[in-house]
Amino acid sequence: MAKQNVAEQFVDIVVRAGVKRLYGVVGDSLNPVVDAIRRTKGIEWIQVRHEETAAFAAGAEAQITGSLAACAGSCGPGNLHLINGLYDAHRSMAPVLALASQIPSSEIGLGYFQETHPDHLFRECSHYCELISSPRQMPRLLHTAIQHAVGRSGVSVVSLPGDLASEPAPEKAVETALVTTRPTVRPGDAEIDALAAMVDEADKVTLFCGSGTAGAHAEVMAFAEKVKSPVGHALRGKEWIQYDNPYDVGMSGLLGYGAAYEATHGCDLLILLGTDFPYNAFLPDDVKIAQVDVRPERLGRRSKLDLAVWGDVRETLRCLTPRVSPKSNRKFLDKMLKKHADALEGVVKAYTRKVDKHVPIHPEYVASVLDDLADDSAIFTVDTGMCNVWAARYLTPNGRRRVIGSFSHGSMANALPQAIGAQFTDRRRQVVAMSGDGGFSMLMGDFLTLVQYDLPVKVVLFNNSSLGMVELEMLVAGLPSHGTTNHNPDFAAVARAAGAHGVRVEKPKQLAGALKDAFAHKGPALVDVVTDPNALSIPPKIKSEMVTGFALSASKIVLDGGVGRMLQMARSNLRNVPRP
Repeated sequence: MAKQNVAEQFVDIVVRAGVKRLYGVVGDSLNPVVDAIRRTKGIEWIQVRHEETAAFAAGAEAQITGSLAACAGSCGPGNLHLINGLYDAHRSMAPVLALASQIPSSEIGLGYFQETHPDHLFRECSHYCELISSPRQMPRLLHTAIQHAVGRSGVSVVSLPGDLASEPAPEKAVETALVTTRPTVRPGDAEIDALAAMVDEADKVTLFCGSGTAGAHAEVMAFAEKVKSPVGHALRGKEWIQYDNPYDVGMSGLLGYGAAYEATHGCDLLILLGTDFPYNAFLPDDVKIAQVDVRPERLGRRSKLDLAVWGDVRETLRCLTPRVSPKSNRKFLDKMLKKHADALEGVVKAYTRKVDKHVPIHPEYVASVLDDLADDSAIFTVDTGMCNVWAARYLTPNGRRRVIGSFSHGSMANALPQAIGAQFTDRRRQVVAMSGDGGFSMLMGDFLTLVQYDLPVKVVLFNNSSLGMVELEMLVAGLPSHGTTNHNPDFAAVARAAGAHGVRVEKPKQLAGALKDAFAHKGPALVDVVTDPNALSIPPKIKSEMVTGFALSASKIVLDGGVGRMLQMARSNLRNVPRP
């Protein structure tokens, strides 16, 4: 049997760790690894047009599957391009292994062509980042990187000089057992008893849920029923907690709607469940707060805490719910449910008047029709900016749909590359990229990746020829918009020229048919919808300091707009409220 080289051994280890694809752009220092992939069963090299796309795609795959995904960049500029997508994956707690190949080992530190130091550059966006300096070191170092990525749910970066990748591997590489899943974390009895006591002492309890409630829907509902608690959520908690939720009071934050803000401020005890909600201006400072999170470094960094509980949400609630006394008084819950329904009734009226005739098309209308026509198991990838608004307010979760975006890192241009990674996990599952024209055009070259691999991603382009969220920021700050207008081509014609299905929609009556045709098309498709650039509704009383970027606000509702099927759910929940 021929002796393995380091690159072949590297590939064998990542295959054993469950990696099925390596996204990247080929380059000289990567060639030994790419060639090893070509000759290895069970793993595929995915050729993208930009390394940033490779990192976003790997991050999306990891979020959809919950398993390790991988990307690679060649030395210098090649792996530098990975950094934005790796930041996003790391902040999204997506287990991703990045291979940053390096210049020849004998030239490191001598100002060689394309020299950078990946083992320094990626430290801030990774749990582990190291340089392989000898063939004997590689297996253990790679094992350690994999354990960090999977065990701590984030990014690991391994830097491998191209010359070392071609060298013979050690005679016997120790086959260390690899971590493939994370354990559950149960809090200690003292913390659970303390939280139970706080719940029993409080007359009014509110739950505010984030992405850490994934897999804990039943436990959250059972606890809310027992203590008669309103349940609000952050944007990343929406897909996990909003569906089949008779206690739903909406979302808080910059894109907030409904009564979540009132519920978090009007309670005696606020329990934060699996959320690293960053906008502390929306959190109260005059009520008791307990926080439950599996990442202890997140406990108390957004608000003052009366109790910190280190544990998984599901395991914590399984232990907590039997220990609390049931509450019979629904007064606070019913009041919040009514406030929630009233709030949604008010904002919906503004977006139900002749929207099917409005030209340019209301983006709210586009999102609403998309929500109706998309599959019940669809994966939506959502561009940062105004697409976040429409996704937050119109996409209806059901426990099977997924919605991912750059919700923590806030990068532009994430939707298309994330859709690539999502679609590779299952070609039969519907994947819809909700793209803005600014984000789409930034990494538009990787639309060609869809065509090259015949990935059936459907890109729904909200084309308002502007950077809408930035215009909003300028407007609120009292500044005239400048540098926010895009001079766009006919994106549908571009899609057709690339070999995909492309259609341009300028009138509302064309929309449903165009979406149905795109969804029925077996390959990649793009629906270029010309939307109203003025679809930004802001309350009349708002101060310039209330919005800075996509960040802090002292207002409970900054953006006003429709909320799709959420109104129907709110009305349904009101049936449980006793009438006087």
